[in-house]
Amino acid sequence: MIMFNWKSKNQKLIESALARRPSGQLKNYLMTPQVDRNTPVDKVDYFVIDFETTGLDYQKDHIISIGFTEIKSGRVQLQNSQHHLVKTDRRLESNNVSIHQITDDELSNGISIKQMMNLLLQHLAGKVMVAHYKNIEENFIQQISKSLFGHPLPLQVVDTLVIETRKLQRLNNPINPNQLRLFNLREQYHLPRYHAHNAMEDAIATAELLLAQISHRQQQGYQLKLKDIMG
Repeated sequence: MIMFNWKSKNQKLIESALARRPSGQLKNYLMTPQVDRNTPVDKVDYFVIDFETTGLDYQKDHIISIGFTEIKSGRVQLQNSQHHLVKTDRRLESNNVSIHQITDDELSNGISIKQMMNLLLQHLAGKVMVAHYKNIEENFIQQISKSLFGHPLPLQVVDTLVIETRKLQRLNNPINPNQLRLFNLREQYHLPRYHAHNAMEDAIATAELLLAQISHRQQQGYQLKLKDIMG
């Protein structure tokens, strides 16, 4: 019953969006079949994404950079990793510059929001999106989609933070929010530390974390399917 509700929701979104006669990358994205939830996790292609933003409020804040990479056949495809600055008509505050090391002049040469969305649709078609704390990326994407296309996107999303939260809940362990931060989790899985606040490096860091989480469960004897790790 849960699978039926999920498929119904996404199918309705796709049918409604196609009824608007989309074109270009949006049409291609909507026409590409989504991944079956019963697919073994090792057979799934993943699109791992990270945004750097001026704040966490998707209704008023702006994306200033996007980084992404891909996972195929259980391996991070570093050659497919990309990083782009995104134009905004809002001047950055001093704390944005100090955190992200991005200036207004640099952003003026970035890609537009529409170009960013077309790039995302191109690479996301037929893949499952992955993020650490998906609320940020998913909320911004849906807000932009509604603005550009008039409707939300049908998305399949895996959240590495949710995977870890469920693990702690299964073990009846207390949950410390600081423990669930991306780079603290990487340390727990004995992964090397990267620089924070660079969108592409954070996307790669998230991709490696997902593979470590999957490997940990498989070593315990679990045969994981996509539905087992989706939020």
